[in-house]
Amino acid sequence: MEPLLEGPVLQGDRVRLEPLGHHHAPDLAAAAEEDRDPFGFTWVPRAAEVGDYIDQQLERRAQGRLAPYAQIDLATGRAVGATAYWDPRYLPDRGLYAIEVGFTWLAASAQGTGLNAEAKLLLFRHAFTGFGVERVDLKTDARNARSRAAIAAAGAKFEGVLRNWSRSWAPGEDGRLRDSAIFSITRDEWPETEAALEKRLARIRERRG
Repeated sequence: MEPLLEGPVLQGDRVRLEPLGHHHAPDLAAAAEEDRDPFGFTWVPRAAEVGDYIDQQLERRAQGRLAPYAQIDLATGRAVGATAYWDPRYLPDRGLYAIEVGFTWLAASAQGTGLNAEAKLLLFRHAFTGFGVERVDLKTDARNARSRAAIAAAGAKFEGVLRNWSRSWAPGEDGRLRDSAIFSITRDEWPETEAALEKRLARIRERRG
């Protein structure tokens, strides 16, 4: 078993990332049912499945594979989605050197508000300065144009498509494999990526007044 991956509370101006727990279930159940059209390729539980979803994420946490978060909209105090650190990779003489940001979803009402961009900034910053990694990965179903665009907008570099890389989360595709589009940010790229994300958030704040 891998060492426990500890994800601390991370807070910005619009969003607070809290370690996921069952107290988030009522909010997440409501968030997941607002509009499910954007979730065609993403694992997002139905309202009745949220308890099992949280149990599965906490089991992955206990195995050292995941640090799951609820995304809290600071304007309302409600959980509006989830995200996680995932797939930590270690070297014997280096410790944790790479990690993925994944299992991300947001309620329809929180999309396009800047909340996702700020959450990514917080997660990336802690990965490089807190965990001290050399690389952050992100991946999505290769068919998911919306997710690919959001990842690229967050500053991650597209590396390619790995065929039959992981299970499909698309409805009706149980037991099938998907092609995964792979993105990354390296430590050398992080200062420029961080500055670009901060400028993007500043523009969003100006538009929203």
